[in-house]
Amino acid sequence: MENTWVLVANGSEARVFNLTKRSDGLKLVSEHLHPASRMKGDQLASDRPGTYMGDSNSMGSASGYEEATSPKDYEIDRFAHELAGILNSGRTANSYGKLAVVAPSAFRGLLNKHMNDQVKKLVAHQIDKDYTKVNERELLGQLEPHLFPLVS
Repeated sequence: MENTWVLVANGSEARVFNLTKRSDGLKLVSEHLHPASRMKGDQLASDRPGTYMGDSNSMGSASGYEEATSPKDYEIDRFAHELAGILNSGRTANSYGKLAVVAPSAFRGLLNKHMNDQVKKLVAHQIDKDYTKVNERELLGQLEPHLFPLVS
């Protein structure tokens, strides 16, 4: 019987569940927290922009450097990359044959960016919700219409 992994995630926490058949329900495989994603930007970076010497203004001093990505967005992207690695490890270990991703759309986009092609091929369903705070019993009820076509 083919296992389905269900990833329930947002930018700072995630749970991976295994689902084999309806009667067994969701079984927790792992939990992942990324507290840096919840920190405020000023807690993640220095309070002043850095400088670089490549360009100088008319006075000959170095110009300020603005970050292309906020520190908070960087941490959320790092977490998505970490989760994509976990999904790939599960795939290479043949721990699952199908994958359902339950996450807000912006975070799903980051996950998709970091997933390799083999993992992307296993995504059978994507749900645009943040159910990270929902307990397992309620989660199963919320996801039942979406997941049970994937298992027997």
